[in-house]
Amino acid sequence: MSSQTVNSSEDIFDSSLNLEDIHYKEGYSVGYTDGLNSGKDEGKQVGLKKGFEVGEELGFYKGCIDVWNAAILVDPTCFSSRVQKSIKQMDELLNKYPFSDPENESATDTIDSLRLKFRAICATLNFKLEYDGYPKASGIDNSGF
Repeated sequence: MSSQTVNSSEDIFDSSLNLEDIHYKEGYSVGYTDGLNSGKDEGKQVGLKKGFEVGEELGFYKGCIDVWNAAILVDPTCFSSRVQKSIKQMDELLNKYPFSDPENESATDTIDSLRLKFRAICATLNFKLEYDGYPKASGIDNSGF
């Protein structure tokens, strides 16, 4: 056999021997692309859901603040000065929340402070009011993710 015949037969067998590697690389490429697309879609859905939950909670707190401030306007003596100060601080915290920059690290600290301030006001007023939209400390997570 000539050297050209040997080289052409090696080329035929090389493609057969590298078949697994070729399919592996092709499968990886397709899987990576599909995973990237589905990951973006899933990330968008999770982000929308979490953003809605945070907005709902902040709206709840704003509603409570507005009701308490309306009660203070009607009867300035309905709450102690300490409670009125706490309501004002809670309103300032809510106004300080970075709505336009949700990735801001202070957003988590601000919402945690709002939760604590809300619980303190409710405890002082002897209310059994709580926001049911976020998971409880018992670790029950109904988010579905």
